[in-house]
Amino acid sequence: MPTADTVLTGAKIRTLDPGRPHATAVAVRDGLIAAVGDDRDAREWRGPGTRHLDLAGATLTPGWTDAHSHPVWGLELATGTDLSGIDRLEPLRAALRTAERVDGWILAYGLDHNAFEGREPHHTLIEDAVGGAPAYIRLYDGHSALLSERALRLARIDGPHAFDQRASVVCDPQGRPTGHLIEHAAMELVTPVLPKTPWRERADRLTALLSSMAATGLTSAHVMDLGGDALRLLAAVESAGDLPLRLRLSPWCMPGADAAELASLVALQRERGRDWYVDGVKFFMDGTVEGGTAWLDHPDCHGRGTEAFWPDPGAYSAAVRVLHGAGVATATHAIGDAAVRHVLDTVASLPEAAGGPLRHRIEHIETVPDDQIGRFAPLGVVASMQPPHAAYTRADHSDAWSRRLGDERAARAWRCRDLRDAGAVLALGSDWPIAGYDARGILATAREPRGASPGPGLTGLMALEGLTSHAALAANEPERAGRIAPGFRADFTALAVDPVGAPADEVASAPVTLTMASGRVTHLLGRPV
Repeated sequence: MPTADTVLTGAKIRTLDPGRPHATAVAVRDGLIAAVGDDRDAREWRGPGTRHLDLAGATLTPGWTDAHSHPVWGLELATGTDLSGIDRLEPLRAALRTAERVDGWILAYGLDHNAFEGREPHHTLIEDAVGGAPAYIRLYDGHSALLSERALRLARIDGPHAFDQRASVVCDPQGRPTGHLIEHAAMELVTPVLPKTPWRERADRLTALLSSMAATGLTSAHVMDLGGDALRLLAAVESAGDLPLRLRLSPWCMPGADAAELASLVALQRERGRDWYVDGVKFFMDGTVEGGTAWLDHPDCHGRGTEAFWPDPGAYSAAVRVLHGAGVATATHAIGDAAVRHVLDTVASLPEAAGGPLRHRIEHIETVPDDQIGRFAPLGVVASMQPPHAAYTRADHSDAWSRRLGDERAARAWRCRDLRDAGAVLALGSDWPIAGYDARGILATAREPRGASPGPGLTGLMALEGLTSHAALAANEPERAGRIAPGFRADFTALAVDPVGAPADEVASAPVTLTMASGRVTHLLGRPV
């Protein structure tokens, strides 16, 4: 073979390639894997210009992919005071009293619904703490927010609103807004009056964020949005240097999309840079359990949850059929059992895709009954799930999510293992900034579920596959990614311990020795990249 650009030796390599499951050395050339073998083979791969990296016994795996993340939009979502970890009212008020003001506003994010201690979110609960300032507090689910009275006035929100999608400005019996906004359309009413982050600051924050993600072992992410000026921002960042992660972006298709909008989504699939590209389309079939907008077979314990995000679910199915016919894969946010069922029914109605298999995805799948578990594999539908989300729930079902669903549905939460045992493709992610992006935490939590998730965890190999080979299947690229084999992309993650065999708690804290994306070193422990 020609001389390699980079040779990695001294590794315990888990290739996930059935033809050669284990190796100790790998050669990289032009961003692809040129050869896989042992340390003796490596002598033949090296030349005067070859970079040699000795991994000193670390375990090398295919590069890890976060299969559901929001690194660009998340810059906006994760702005201001971090309230994550607060689940009681008095600590919330204390945090707001000392929160930094941005152009006079209190901006905060990550608030646990449990902080309201069973009460409905209302601006009166925080008015004394914000001292008359406009406050905009995003709850951790990313689908709801709480505004102070001053913020409501500035945004000119003074009563109920009608939307084309399931969204609401929550009002009291007298029609006065409580400050609780549910779903994106309602939250966007505030956008015009919120402080704006300068362009250069956003670009710098994005670069820093992606570098931090790479340091946890991530080589790529499936980005489940394409809002605002994301493409312009990515192009500007890439003009100054390489992105630390490869980004696969899927724009949203919202209720009311007509033929022209669907055609524009198809046209967007041609957009790409060096390390980012548009691929797929993201839908919403429901909202969140805590917000009362998850679409359920039976009402939740507050009598809500019986309506889909698309007021006409048939229109959703029709839009999916158009995109499927154009060869565009879809990913649909579906948390409740009725939402999951409708997406599976829609995929079941699709004709065979021209040009080969086309995998559609369901995102989140927080509660699903037995009769739907076995449908994923035969239909080729990917289950895309985020094990860290279960941390917002409690095993005794005393949390807001469980109380809203009731014990029966809470007992079938985050059924990752059941789906894998039924033969489904299971891609794992974080949904950052809804949960932390550290890929080691995703692996650990998938193996040892927390909160209301009652079933057994994944094996170490299943969890690793969720970030590698199954993530590649979810992106419809199993012949290019997810394995360490000649011709595949040179995406690697090296961990100081074996992510398959080591205990989950050791995996969660083990040093990441190396991260490499398309043959570029994006993280090297103890040394500058």
